[in-house]
Amino acid sequence: MRAPESVEVTTPRLYVGNLSFDAVESDLLDLFNGVGIVQSVEVVSNRQTHRSKGFGFVQMQTIEEAKRAVSELHDKEYMGRKLVVSGAKAADRRDERDERSQQPER
Repeated sequence: MRAPESVEVTTPRLYVGNLSFDAVESDLLDLFNGVGIVQSVEVVSNRQTHRSKGFGFVQMQTIEEAKRAVSELHDKEYMGRKLVVSGAKAADRRDERDERSQQPER
């Protein structure tokens, strides 16, 4: 298993890793609301089994709140596991790849 890469917080979107497989979006919402205003929460699940993959994303209202969330929640024990909280990588590359794969060939 590879170590999670620490990503600098440059947007309000955060990566949350090493989640308990029992954690649901309302759990993350409650946890991160203690730090600042949460815009959205997503726990990533397997498409076939609908089981959590053990990571997700939280969108805070401001970059400052996102940075505070990283400083307060990274490496904090939650539901029996130490959280990994960092800036989220840009989703642009994945979106571009998906768009290219859906375009008809010329």
